[in-house]
Amino acid sequence: MTHTEYAPGVCNIGGAEVRLRRLLGWAGLVGAVALWGCFIWAKVPPATRLWVGGPALMSALGFLQARRGFCVNYGFGGVSSFGPRAGSTETVEDAEARALDRRTSWRIVGASVAIAAAVAVAAYLIPA
Repeated sequence: MTHTEYAPGVCNIGGAEVRLRRLLGWAGLVGAVALWGCFIWAKVPPATRLWVGGPALMSALGFLQARRGFCVNYGFGGVSSFGPRAGSTETVEDAEARALDRRTSWRIVGASVAIAAAVAVAAYLIPA
């Protein structure tokens, strides 16, 4: 899904920003798998393996933001970014549009937390 312009509550980032979110997703996924592997290798107690949820949260946030073309932080901050470089933002002036963006940000955060919790519980339950 490629977005080229701002749509309230739908997309607030373009190609350069989407690439960064995808990279964040992959980094979190590699981190979660590596941490889980280290925990299994070290035979840590199941409760310690719940820490796998941290990088899983990072992964879920990255991939969901990339997929939706929507940055959670920008949604909470009332800005958007569609320039050729990541990080250059424009303010969203309309109050109703900012409210839609905040709602979408909360939905992405909620979905990411649910995914991370599921991964953490799986890491806890899978016998080592």
